[in-house]
Amino acid sequence: MADRVALYLQDAHNLRDGLDYVRYAEKRGFEAVWQAESRLVRDAIVPMAAYAAVTEKIKVGSGVINNWTRNIGLLAATFLTLDDLAPDRIICGIGAWWDPLAKNVGIDRRKPLLAMKETVTVMKRLLNMEKVTFHGEFIHVDGIELDVVHGRREPRNVPIMIGATGDQMMEMTGEIADGVVLNYCVAPKYNEKAMSLLQSGLKKVNKTFENLDRPQLIVCSVDLDHDKAIDTTRGLLTQYLAQQPHIAKASGVSEDIVREIQSILGWPATKEQIDRAKHLVPEQLILDITASGTPDEARKKVEEYRKYGCTCPILYPVGGDVKLLIDTFAQQ
Repeated sequence: MADRVALYLQDAHNLRDGLDYVRYAEKRGFEAVWQAESRLVRDAIVPMAAYAAVTEKIKVGSGVINNWTRNIGLLAATFLTLDDLAPDRIICGIGAWWDPLAKNVGIDRRKPLLAMKETVTVMKRLLNMEKVTFHGEFIHVDGIELDVVHGRREPRNVPIMIGATGDQMMEMTGEIADGVVLNYCVAPKYNEKAMSLLQSGLKKVNKTFENLDRPQLIVCSVDLDHDKAIDTTRGLLTQYLAQQPHIAKASGVSEDIVREIQSILGWPATKEQIDRAKHLVPEQLILDITASGTPDEARKKVEEYRKYGCTCPILYPVGGDVKLLIDTFAQQ
């Protein structure tokens, strides 16, 4: 039986090149492609539609969109549309976003657990083609439904998977979602706590652990030259440790290192600032929380994540030869 493996694309590559990578990943047996939506650079939905249109089998997921900036009717209609384009191949990965970005665009992320629970609850009902009335603290809808006149009226098979990092969100994910998108930039052993929290949530609703999918984002820089692969990853970690403090905390990175990097990087960070600060990221950290190095080194590290509960590695090529990464993990 082939191992499950997926590709993760963000903004490091030309979008049209991304179409080629996705087609190649499908050809080499990858199960899915996930499109990021994080910084204010590239939305997930447009690339997802493009990937779905040029492929036949590979699943297409959002990795992850946030639950604050699209009203629930539009959110459900968007994934209905994607499912029309690629039936039974679309995955909705959704997360609670992060500050300071959310705050900087006017979003007050208060009560993130309740906001997420309301979103997932109503989204599932709409995709089940129900007429929904719901009055919560964040979502208020009266008798709405996905108003399909020309097309399929049957319930849609779109798994909803939460990109959880914090403990409470992780536990709630086990309770309400079809799966979890485990975060990147954490050591494999970090997953032990996540697995325990997911199981706690599952017990509340009498669901089994085996039925909860647990794909995981993994930064993966592959190069025949070990040092070159490490240096490529160092640049990415410099930016993300500074801009996404929740990831830095989960990674166990020293607050002093994060503060020093933040003192150099602006918002948005420039390539020059990243180059000035990246020496602050120690190589051991890169080896601990990413799969970076030669093909053999990368494969060995990814297997560690599988051993700690990841059901499908979602490999994030931070640069370099993307096809080499795909070939390294090819299943056919």
